[in-house]
Amino acid sequence: MKMADEQEIRQLELLCKQLYESQDTTARADAEKALVVFQDGPDALTKCQVLLDRGDSGYAQLLAATTLTKLVSRSAQSLSLQQRVDIRNYVLNYLATRPKLPNFVIQALVTLFARVTKLGWFDSHKEDFVFRNVVSDITKFLQGSVEHCMIGVQLLSQLTCEMNQISEVEANRSLTKHRKIASSFRDTQLFEIFRLSCSLLGTARENCKNLNFNDENQHGLMTQLLRLAQNCLTFDFIGTSTDESSDDLCTVQIPTSWRPAFLDFTTLKLFFDLYHSLPNTLSSLALSCLVQIASVRRSLFSNTERAKFLTHLVNGVKHILQNPQGLSDPANYHEFCRLLARLKSNYQLGELVMVDNYPEAIQLIAKFTVQSLQMWQFAPNSVHYLLSLWQRMVASVPYVKATEPHLLETYTPEVTNAYITSRLESVAVVVREGLEDPLEDLGMIQQQLEQLSVIGRCEYEKTCTLLVQLFDQAARTYQEYLTAPSQQMEITIQEGRLTWLVYIIGSAIGGRVSFNNNEEHDAMDGELVCRVLQLMNLTDSRLSQGGCEKLELAMLSFFEQFRKIYVGDQVQKNSKVYRRLSEVLCLNDEATVLSVFIRKIITNLKYWSRSEQIISKTLQLLSDLSIGYSCVRKLVKLDEVQFMLNNHTSEHFPFLGNAVAITEMRCRSMFYTSLGRLLMVDLGEDEDRFHTFMLPLTASFENIGTLLSTAESPLFATDETKKALIGLARDLRGLAFAFNTKTSYMMLFDWMYPFS
Repeated sequence: MKMADEQEIRQLELLCKQLYESQDTTARADAEKALVVFQDGPDALTKCQVLLDRGDSGYAQLLAATTLTKLVSRSAQSLSLQQRVDIRNYVLNYLATRPKLPNFVIQALVTLFARVTKLGWFDSHKEDFVFRNVVSDITKFLQGSVEHCMIGVQLLSQLTCEMNQISEVEANRSLTKHRKIASSFRDTQLFEIFRLSCSLLGTARENCKNLNFNDENQHGLMTQLLRLAQNCLTFDFIGTSTDESSDDLCTVQIPTSWRPAFLDFTTLKLFFDLYHSLPNTLSSLALSCLVQIASVRRSLFSNTERAKFLTHLVNGVKHILQNPQGLSDPANYHEFCRLLARLKSNYQLGELVMVDNYPEAIQLIAKFTVQSLQMWQFAPNSVHYLLSLWQRMVASVPYVKATEPHLLETYTPEVTNAYITSRLESVAVVVREGLEDPLEDLGMIQQQLEQLSVIGRCEYEKTCTLLVQLFDQAARTYQEYLTAPSQQMEITIQEGRLTWLVYIIGSAIGGRVSFNNNEEHDAMDGELVCRVLQLMNLTDSRLSQGGCEKLELAMLSFFEQFRKIYVGDQVQKNSKVYRRLSEVLCLNDEATVLSVFIRKIITNLKYWSRSEQIISKTLQLLSDLSIGYSCVRKLVKLDEVQFMLNNHTSEHFPFLGNAVAITEMRCRSMFYTSLGRLLMVDLGEDEDRFHTFMLPLTASFENIGTLLSTAESPLFATDETKKALIGLARDLRGLAFAFNTKTSYMMLFDWMYPFS
């Protein structure tokens, strides 16, 4: 090597050291700029090989590997076929002769191998696809030391990942080419790689007692083997790129050629055995593979084969539940919950009940679910999968044709009871110990309550009896503490308990949409509705002294659920809900119930102007009410609605004033859209009525004009002027959206431009 080249290599090594180790941000930035120049240089390929051959600095080796990856990722013309083949062979030889490289260097070289192999997948020389001898080339690693074997598994695993994902470089190229490469890899290599991983895992299973998992290399090899199997099973077999957020709906589209791996159940047994024999640091990966295996497409099997497969799967789950020690590990627990959810998302309830040990299995699953729900602080994201299982089971009951009992009427009430009581019990702990409140996570609450709304409808009488009992007790205690203001902590606890109950009652009522009409259920709903409305009367009477924001949000959620089910043309007016409301609260028909809605809306807009969340949800409720044709015609006849149409000023609705933040003014558009719809019902061409309605906005226009005329320049308008102008613009936007007929829109236009 020339002296100048030697100096440049040393300089590159120094720059790498500065980039990755220096605490000086300026030095790191300068080093990064210099290395970018090197990576874009014409002789980068040669110098990368020199950096690798020297082998003195792990950071320099990392630079060389990542630079080569960028080079091979560029257009095909940047490197010849022979150069790319040489790089691939060089990487394999390099890893074979240096198995003890730092992990980050090995990973970078493995990524380089996978990238050059994928991008050259269809390249051939003398009718030979030169990049496809994957398994035969890597098998040499698998026959060597533990370090060599681990590198070989990493190579296969990274290649599988690379084939399954679209890199940033490929995103700018043809997606069709990516799918062709992935499909070819799937058809020619993937099953062989999966069988190889299962074979190696089977050997490891037999030798588990002799393995030392405290040894970093042995633990690492087992981790890589399990990840290789997982990567094979999570491969995007049909190019759908399933969104991970729809995890519980995912079906693994295993090719028909893979049938032998699943028909004799040895693959299923392998991963169950691995779960039981591996330490917690590894067993969750075995469960993750079982989640995928449980999700294998139904059409891979005949009916008889599927029944046998499901029996083995359920028995494996039952064995885990009978020996639950490993489920104390959070990762194991989460993957096991996912596995349980897949039992129902991929199989029918009618198939599950036919399994020999179904009664014992469903009993164990119910017990596990109840225990999980009682540990409300533990893994809330995992609970989603348990609730999903029970939700789907209950929803399937009407379609079960099998004569075998599903036993859900026995165990589902236990699940419902555990969810409700555990949430109520959590409140005192949260308040007294100052813990993070689950009620703050509205997204999680909504998701869980949607699931509970279906679960609770199984044996609904038991659900309602429990809710009535708990609600009466909490409401009675709440009223007692209100007479003793010194008991503020106890008042807060009761408000939290009532918040959960109002949310749950709302979800229980909303669950009716999933089931056929049942008058007895409607009567039970009526009992629940009466209690919430009575509580609302109490809390609203105290709003001048302050209120509980979380409880108000729960009330709004309840009103929204009640509106969906019991307000509108589709509701039978002799519904037992309305009979009970008439008997207890003298709310004799839908119109009187709507007046309760509007009074609640007016109350919230008056007292909660400082809470953007409550104002937003209150206005959403008003908007939903103002959309239905039948409902809106009843609304405009109400005195409360006429009050809103004639008094939409900051005096009556403080959120329309300038005291709120600009970001909160977006609610005003929704408010005026709703008012506009209500005004339009019988406005016709009555211009006098229109102008009367517009008086508050006319006053705002004139006020802003006065403020702007007295300012030195509109650019120097006061903050109050700016807020007034923004608020007015929001109001007009809302009205313009509502006035969607020619007559009404022209009234608005003529009001804005009276001299046009």
